[in-house]
Amino acid sequence: MKVWGHIVDCLKSSGACALVSVARAEGSTPREIGARMVVDGKACFHGTIGGGTLELEAIRLAARAAEAAEPSFFLRSVSLGPDLGQCCGGRVELAIEVLTLEKLDEACRLRELETSDTSFATVTEMQGSKIGQRQDFQNLPSQRFSIRKDDETGASLVIEQFGADHRPLYLFGAGHVGKALILALAPLPFAVTWVDGRASQFPGAVPGNVTKICVEDPTSVLASAPEDAFVLAMTHSHALDEEIMARALLAQRFAYCGVIGSKTKRNRFQKRLKSRGLSDSLISKMTCPIGVSQIRSKQPAAIAAGIAVDLLQRDETNHQQTAAGEGLAQIVPHGQ
Repeated sequence: MKVWGHIVDCLKSSGACALVSVARAEGSTPREIGARMVVDGKACFHGTIGGGTLELEAIRLAARAAEAAEPSFFLRSVSLGPDLGQCCGGRVELAIEVLTLEKLDEACRLRELETSDTSFATVTEMQGSKIGQRQDFQNLPSQRFSIRKDDETGASLVIEQFGADHRPLYLFGAGHVGKALILALAPLPFAVTWVDGRASQFPGAVPGNVTKICVEDPTSVLASAPEDAFVLAMTHSHALDEEIMARALLAQRFAYCGVIGSKTKRNRFQKRLKSRGLSDSLISKMTCPIGVSQIRSKQPAAIAAGIAVDLLQRDETNHQQTAAGEGLAQIVPHGQ
């Protein structure tokens, strides 16, 4: 959800709104830290923190705060079982910030950052029951919301991550499974570059997270792919799939290299890639077959569903490993 776009709209239409964020989540909870909603004084809302009684109560609380139209920031801790009668058993801390028209310029600036489809982070100091102006945070934090103490001043800092956090995925092949996979990935956190040498294979319209590229040599697109990208080959040609895998593996900078096919195809590719000079350690990084093995159906949509599940699991694991070594980044005041 583009949080700041909704905030700008609410501020312009009603003069105030509340930003609800999951600040902490312990045990079994409906949503993760950083899940958000924007709520106005009439209880109209955008986004979700997981539905159910927790969300209903959060909307009521945020709407009352927004209706008062006084800038504020407060935390509300909720035990889902004892407090709400939910069966989850976890505990959630919600951060609720009321924004008024004085924050419109700031909201417009952050809305522009959101339109770039890249993640960004902000930091602001808690000032009693309010928070100050959001400043740019140099690096992406390990979580989308946190409150930390400044080692030098002792002040409490609210650090937030906004915007898209999409994994670059280079999908080669616009056949039946490729088309089905594009639809399966549409609501998921992937920025898909869809590559094929046959323009007629592409549908006219594609989801918003997809960029179509038609080139005579599809493998040439790998040169501009970022190092953390996922590379997935499912073209009409085994020879082309092999060439894509060879170049992707030799680049040694991609987080995942997969090719659609059977165990037999994998064995043949291993022999052919080895004859091309690729080492066993490089070849071992090729995934084939791809997807979830428990799904036996050969229907394109079913195959695509299994692949999407596998890619999502790999993406989450990769993010967790990356976040494990992160420290506190520097604060960069806006304009510097």
